[in-house]
Amino acid sequence: MKHVYRSKTAFVLAWVWVAFVAFNVWDLIVRYNGKASLVALAVLGALTALVYAVALRPATVLTEEGLVGRNPFRTTFLPWAAIEDVTVSHAITVQYGDERVLRLWTPMSSARERAKAQRRGTATERRGRFKTEPTLPRAEQAAVEAFAGKTHADWVGDQIRDRAESARRRGEEAAPARVSWSYDSIGVLVAAVVLVIAAIVIA
Repeated sequence: MKHVYRSKTAFVLAWVWVAFVAFNVWDLIVRYNGKASLVALAVLGALTALVYAVALRPATVLTEEGLVGRNPFRTTFLPWAAIEDVTVSHAITVQYGDERVLRLWTPMSSARERAKAQRRGTATERRGRFKTEPTLPRAEQAAVEAFAGKTHADWVGDQIRDRAESARRRGEEAAPARVSWSYDSIGVLVAAVVLVIAAIVIA
């Protein structure tokens, strides 16, 4: 089964930006006034290409075959058995063959999120003779305990670590990693640069 993890905040803000750009492009086309409109379109295009590369494209994908790390300009595929270690700080770092390291862009944990997770993992102090906290169903209580003190990045790191250990226990072969350039990001950035150069030349 395939699971895709992204930065929800970055993803939502990126689509808000895309909607903003779409409205402004329509407005600039309707009220086109020559060089100024062309320069504005070029700037919007360049910024949108950057937003796509750093906010929309990055994702951590868990598949049956292995881990796919989609960073702004590269995609790395690691078979589960090839993963040697996983550490989580503000980002997830995956170590594989010959001490090589893959740093995943998403999900990340901020200091604020980690502090909140630590507070969530601390037992609530009960005062007085009677319990005032509602009793959670068993399934919800198990979920709360599983996430206690952990950020989203910690949880995803655990999923990666568990799948890698399971693959090694099954005796799967540690096939080599595959790294490729993300031609979509490169393409939109090249198109944006061309648009900016054209606007400068014409202006």
